[in-house]
Amino acid sequence: MIPVLMIDDDEELCGLVGQSLSGEAMHLDAAYDGKAGLDMALGGEHDIVLLDVNLPGLTGFEVLRRIRGEGGPPVLMLTGRDGELDRVLGLEMGADDYLAKPFSTRELAARIRAILRRAAAPAAPANKPLEMCGVRLDPGTMRLWRGEEEITATSAEFALLELLMRRAGEAVGREEIAQQVLGRPHIPYDRNVDMHVCNLRRKLGKGPDGGEYIRTVRGSGYLFCRGH
Repeated sequence: MIPVLMIDDDEELCGLVGQSLSGEAMHLDAAYDGKAGLDMALGGEHDIVLLDVNLPGLTGFEVLRRIRGEGGPPVLMLTGRDGELDRVLGLEMGADDYLAKPFSTRELAARIRAILRRAAAPAAPANKPLEMCGVRLDPGTMRLWRGEEEITATSAEFALLELLMRRAGEAVGREEIAQQVLGRPHIPYDRNVDMHVCNLRRKLGKGPDGGEYIRTVRGSGYLFCRGH
């Protein structure tokens, strides 16, 4: 059973989600306030955290910030249907993905599995480190460096950068990125891919020529520029 932690003050919803996920080979533990949830999230007993934004005690964003700062498990944010600002802020702060309420448990289970697939370090020794323009990415250990500086990246950011580096110099469309990185089709007006790109740009900084490592190709998508 996959151990899942849900931090949400809606006890009834947690119970319903737990019952549904049990049929997906997942075991759900629940915390109903931010402080208790944070303690459980950092306890090392759960593979992933489902995190609501509006929590008593610590807010969902504060819990997310501390989980990321402590190197905790992947986080799937749960937001309101109209909470675009919450979704954008959550991704900026390092959430691996988000899901708007109300949601189907089948979709939730699919998102959880997609995140865990990304977060699992590949076992194949053939996945040699990629190095380009001063950026080095090791798929075997899921570690990333720019020069001598190690950079912390979420599972989605890491998978996205690996895809672009393997296709360096070639524009990769949002639809393909969504399928390969997020494990689902790209939805019009969904800014998930764009926010992950934005976060990577911020973390990588500028290249030697002052340009972005990841560049936008209008009408085509994004490419990793190997010409720095």
